[in-house]
Amino acid sequence: MPNSNKLKKIAIAITIIIISFLTYSLIEPYFIETKEITIESKDIPPDFDGKKIVFLSDIHQSLFFNEKRTEDLVNRVNELNPDLILLGGDYVSDDSPSVNSCFLKLSKLKAPLGIYGVLGNNDPPELSIASMKNANITYIGNNGLWVKNGTSKIRIGGVGDYIKDSQNQTAALGNSKEKDFVVLVSHNPDYFPEVDKSRVDLMLSGHTHGGQITFFGLFAPITHSKYGQKYISGVKKENNTTLIISNGVGTIIAPLRFFAPPQIIVIKLKRVN
Repeated sequence: MPNSNKLKKIAIAITIIIISFLTYSLIEPYFIETKEITIESKDIPPDFDGKKIVFLSDIHQSLFFNEKRTEDLVNRVNELNPDLILLGGDYVSDDSPSVNSCFLKLSKLKAPLGIYGVLGNNDPPELSIASMKNANITYIGNNGLWVKNGTSKIRIGGVGDYIKDSQNQTAALGNSKEKDFVVLVSHNPDYFPEVDKSRVDLMLSGHTHGGQITFFGLFAPITHSKYGQKYISGVKKENNTTLIISNGVGTIIAPLRFFAPPQIIVIKLKRVN
């Protein structure tokens, strides 16, 4: 009988843990954090000193992350008063009917220096690019341009998805020089080792969802990266190039997150001598 009571207590404890885990995992996707990161560089031109870039990735508009949540996300970003907005792909989860409605909401984003984006591995390419254009969002997949402010300019470029597309870094970087400030958007952070570190100052990626389900933020069983835990989340630096990996906003497969909170990345540019 004592052993039976002990087993019952263990079973109850395990049940409580499982219920607590599931409850928290269902709640965490709704608590989108605003993560602020300052990028310091002598290459940041004077008229961009103090400017604010907002980076969004992996919205995955779907049954779980519906139109209303996308609308709320847009309103929240606009309240941050960004100077420039960059989008990292995976706006939907291979769901063509959601593409138009997602970009209809994203068309309300506001940034005086423009809104630019690439595609992810879950975006229907032709429909997504057409919808981006209709939403006044500039598609920069395997392309780039100079964003001007006053007498200064910075280079914004993007590459195609690392899994489903090609990557034309030459077109993305254009005629930029080592002294220029260059931002490269790649949906997948696995492209980072191939980036020209002599010219790219900042690379922005998503794709990994921060692991989505982790062991208290310390280890992710599923990484969606061939480099394991290396490019799961956060800020990485190599030579003079900084990589920022966003946890993204939405979820995939199941509407669960555990110690991998959804994120809006806010980047403040700071010129240093």
